[in-house]
Amino acid sequence: MNRRNFLQLGVAAAAAGVAPRWMMAQASPSAGQAPDRVSQMRAAAANAEIKTTRLYDNLYLLQGAGGNMAVQTGPDGKLLIDSSFATAVPRLREALAALGNQPAHLLINTHWHIDHTDGNEGMHAAGFQILAHSMTRERLSKPAEIKLFGMSFPAAPEGALPTMIFDHFMRLWSNGDSLHVEYFNAAHTDSDIFIHFDKAQVLHMGDTWFNGFYPFIDESSKGNIQGMIEAEERGLSMADAGMKIIPGHGPLGNRAQLQASHDMLCTVRDRVARLKSSGASEQEVITKKTTADLDAIWGKGTFPPEMFVGVVYRTL
Repeated sequence: MNRRNFLQLGVAAAAAGVAPRWMMAQASPSAGQAPDRVSQMRAAAANAEIKTTRLYDNLYLLQGAGGNMAVQTGPDGKLLIDSSFATAVPRLREALAALGNQPAHLLINTHWHIDHTDGNEGMHAAGFQILAHSMTRERLSKPAEIKLFGMSFPAAPEGALPTMIFDHFMRLWSNGDSLHVEYFNAAHTDSDIFIHFDKAQVLHMGDTWFNGFYPFIDESSKGNIQGMIEAEERGLSMADAGMKIIPGHGPLGNRAQLQASHDMLCTVRDRVARLKSSGASEQEVITKKTTADLDAIWGKGTFPPEMFVGVVYRTL
């Protein structure tokens, strides 16, 4: 499925009110010109309100522009997960201030994508130190691209780069809780991590989970369908029925919803793999409407089924 076809589908999705702001921006170029999608995303983020939801005594979900964030408060200072867009930083700082006067402490990036890291420089200027996987720093420190959307990014400024990195896993103690931070193998990208708050029993999955709809998998960052499945299996291995699970996008979820997402991914992978192994081309697999019986549930969100099937095909 080529990018023109996808952009046309993006227009239809936007008209239906199901596309996120950044997809709606990319689907509306000026006549004869490619849109500056990054500027459009930042412009939309500047006016997005941030909703705060308490998950535990001192742990909150923050939802607004970009990916889902979380913040832990307490005497050790505020710990923030992800930083949204640069233009959302003023609203993000207001949301954090409303939760108490504890100083900024630590910002953790779940992966390198702009909707999770563009606010890094502003939050670093506000006093946060930045922790991430080594591949997040590597990708932010160089020009990068998301080929599927025709988007290119310059290297991030020095103030936006993580100053603390890890390769496999680490344990943090913060504000009365123990945090398990671990790297997924390449899944949504090759820089994905999860953060598990042991006492609060809250798990942040980053973009390895899009709750309730087909996920975006970034092939240009080595993302792949099998890695997404394995990442969700890792999340399921830690979760019980009462755990609160934060997806990268979508509403706050639970184990049953994560299980449903995992099962859907396995179903689509297996169907596409059978057709691919029989010699079917990508376009033939898409034309067969491989996910037709799933689309009523999973096709109402961010990305059209045709795009998702194409990504699955190419990353098998």
